[in-house]
Amino acid sequence: MKKILLTLLSSCFILMPPSVDKSERKVIVTDQAPAAIGPYSQAILVGNQLYLAGQIPIDPATGKMVEGGIEAQIRQVMQNLKEVLNAAGFSFNEVVKTEVFLTDLNNYNTLNSIYATYFQASPPARFVVQVNRLPKDALLEIAMTAIKKE
Repeated sequence: MKKILLTLLSSCFILMPPSVDKSERKVIVTDQAPAAIGPYSQAILVGNQLYLAGQIPIDPATGKMVEGGIEAQIRQVMQNLKEVLNAAGFSFNEVVKTEVFLTDLNNYNTLNSIYATYFQASPPARFVVQVNRLPKDALLEIAMTAIKKE
């Protein structure tokens, strides 16, 4: 029994992420992407991990939703995410996970064809879900997590 308990405890320590000093937490802000429309940051950098808030298809120059349907909205969201990544010194190559929210899963194939141009080799883990409604009636929202090699 003691041996089993020690094995379980050592497994927990191996699987647990290293503790991160709160002083390493840095807010990432860029005017090249839309400003947050609520009480959240565009991204938070903790150590070598970057957590990007969801982006909707707002043109940062005008502050308005882009026109042109789902294709234009996907491209704008990806551009907004690229700008936040760049502001933190990251790129799409370091993205390990994306979360995609679509208001219509009939746009799934369109999403895939455009999304694939940003992640040509080793795409990140991803989930896509259909939701009833998004802020400002956007057709999609995408959030990301990126990790920089140390």
